[in-house]
Amino acid sequence: MSNTPSNNSSNTSPTSSAPISKAFSKGASTHMALVELDKITVRGRDLCQEMIGQHSFTAYFLFLLTGEMPSEKLMKAADATLIAIAEHGLVPSVQAARMTLAAAPDAMQGAVAAGLLGCGTVILGASETAGHLLIDIIKETKSSQLPLKDVCKARLEHLKSHKLSLPGFGHPTHKNGDPRAAKLLSLAHQWGIAAEHIQALEALALEVPGVYGRMLPLNVSAAIPALLLDAGFPAGALRGIPLLARTGSLIAHLLEEQTKPIGFKLSNAAEESIQYDGPLAQV
Repeated sequence: MSNTPSNNSSNTSPTSSAPISKAFSKGASTHMALVELDKITVRGRDLCQEMIGQHSFTAYFLFLLTGEMPSEKLMKAADATLIAIAEHGLVPSVQAARMTLAAAPDAMQGAVAAGLLGCGTVILGASETAGHLLIDIIKETKSSQLPLKDVCKARLEHLKSHKLSLPGFGHPTHKNGDPRAAKLLSLAHQWGIAAEHIQALEALALEVPGVYGRMLPLNVSAAIPALLLDAGFPAGALRGIPLLARTGSLIAHLLEEQTKPIGFKLSNAAEESIQYDGPLAQV
C-alpha cells in the first residue's frame, strides 16, 4: 500500500503540524496567544515567566482585555464591581443553575452555563445597556453643545414616551436606594476615578423624578459601568464583568447545592405557586 496521503490525510487534522493552507489563513490573525512546544506567549508576555505567580486574576483578566497591565485605578474599579455584582441571593440565574445541577448532578459546567444564559438586558446585562446609555449622553452633549442636564432630560423623555426601559434605575428590593450603587459611587469619588461617566449618571439621576413623576433610585447596574468606564475599562466588554462575577457565585452555590440541596424545592415551589388555567381533559 502506498504511503502517499489521501485527500483525507492528516494535513486536515486539528492535531497536524502541517501548516494551514494559505487560502484558509489569508487575512486571519489573533493577538491573544501563541502556544508552542515549551512556551506560551499571551499578548506578548511569557505566561509562565511573567504572569503566573506575579499577578492577580483580576489583573490578568484586564491584561487579556487590553494587552496592557492595568492601572491601580482600573484594578480597584474592576475588583469593586466584581464583588458588588457577584452575589445577590436566589436570583433567577442562581435558581436556574441549582435546578439544573439537581437534575444533572454530574454536570457542573452545564449548571453554570444555565445560570449565565439568562444574562440579558433585564438581569446582569443591564450594566452594559446602562453603560452605552451614558456613552450616548456624553457624545450627544459634546456634539450638540447643550447642557448635560438638558440632554439627560430629553433622553429620559424619549425613553418614557416610547415605553422603553430605563436601564440602571429602580429595583424590586432596594426601593429606597441600592446600597451597592451608593458604595461604588462613593468609592469612585474617594479614589479619584469619577469623571464624565459618573457625572453623566449623577445628572441623569437628578432628572428622573421630574420626568417619571416618582423616585427611581439608580441601582448597581448603573453604577458599575459608570465606575468602570471612568477607570478606562473597554466599553465592548462591559457585560463581561457581571458574567465573570456571577460565574464565581454560581460555583459557590453549586458547591452548596451538593450538600444542602434546594434545587428540587425551588422547582416544587414553582409548581405550587402557579395555577393551571387551561381547559380540563374531558374523559
